[in-house]
Amino acid sequence: MLNYKGIFKSIKEILPGFIVSLTIGIVSIFISKFVPKLGAATISIFLGMFIGNVFLGQKVFQKGYKFSETDLLSYSIVLLGATLSVSTLMELGFNGILFIVLQMSVTIAGALYIGKKLGFSQNFRFLMASGNAVCGSSAIAATAPVIDADDKDKGIAITIVNVTGIFLMFLLPILTQKLYSHEAVQTSAMIGGTLQSVGQVVASGAMVSEGVKDLSTIFKIVRVILLVGVVFLFGHLKNKTNHDILEEEIEDTKKGKIKVPWYVIGFFVTCALFSTNIISPQVSEICKSLSNKFEIIALAAIGLRVNIKDLIKQGKAVSLYGLFVGILQVITAITLIGILL
Repeated sequence: MLNYKGIFKSIKEILPGFIVSLTIGIVSIFISKFVPKLGAATISIFLGMFIGNVFLGQKVFQKGYKFSETDLLSYSIVLLGATLSVSTLMELGFNGILFIVLQMSVTIAGALYIGKKLGFSQNFRFLMASGNAVCGSSAIAATAPVIDADDKDKGIAITIVNVTGIFLMFLLPILTQKLYSHEAVQTSAMIGGTLQSVGQVVASGAMVSEGVKDLSTIFKIVRVILLVGVVFLFGHLKNKTNHDILEEEIEDTKKGKIKVPWYVIGFFVTCALFSTNIISPQVSEICKSLSNKFEIIALAAIGLRVNIKDLIKQGKAVSLYGLFVGILQVITAITLIGILL
């Protein structure tokens, strides 16, 4: 039996923040008609940051902001799959996948080494490594129970990984313009292979172009798929056996805590349906339009959730940790792109 009371309560809590995110998204689309070079995505995130920090950062809006960022962005990615064929995914090729694997490997090794030199605990280093190498907060949340990390380490790691990603989100479009003149594959590899969260990848790619945003998302999805391997790795490093980790995986699956996010599976399902012509070109166009609208609303929410005071408050050692890992990621990406792409 459906719990209507609970459903209505959830809707009531989500509605204020969702309405603000939706309004900013609509206003951004309108403004972008007059400044098309800036684009609705860029306007949306900056407008969200301004409004969230100056006017509407109150607690009553936060659940709606979170829903708009996480759920709408997930739906956007699933709908994006309905606009891409398998041949488009194959654009990554062997070198593209090798780039992701090497980039992630260097990020993990570097984050563990830098953290050790700065005097951080093993658990915190593992959380920073997974968050930066894979997919930000989601990777940290998936890794924490496997290594028995406490909530304090988890909270600080999520904050600093997101702070690093926010700075890189704005920096990378400028850097890729200088280095690659926004050539699609190289720019997408840099953005999709480096940035911490899916939202940051979408936002940063959208600042360049629609094509770069889509290809960057594909690079990022490959990283997200590899999350399961990263969780197994850190389980081993914490001296857990294959049997221990497998038991945890089975238990998590029973509880619905699947490590690979549902939107990744959804993306490949819709992509397969489009590739086999089950999704028609006309339906694909509708999916593309909806995906774009959801994305702009989600980016507004990302901006609304950026707390500039929190960014300033971060301790020196933790901030240096994030900075050094971010620099390592960018240098590694530039090197690997030069060799492989």
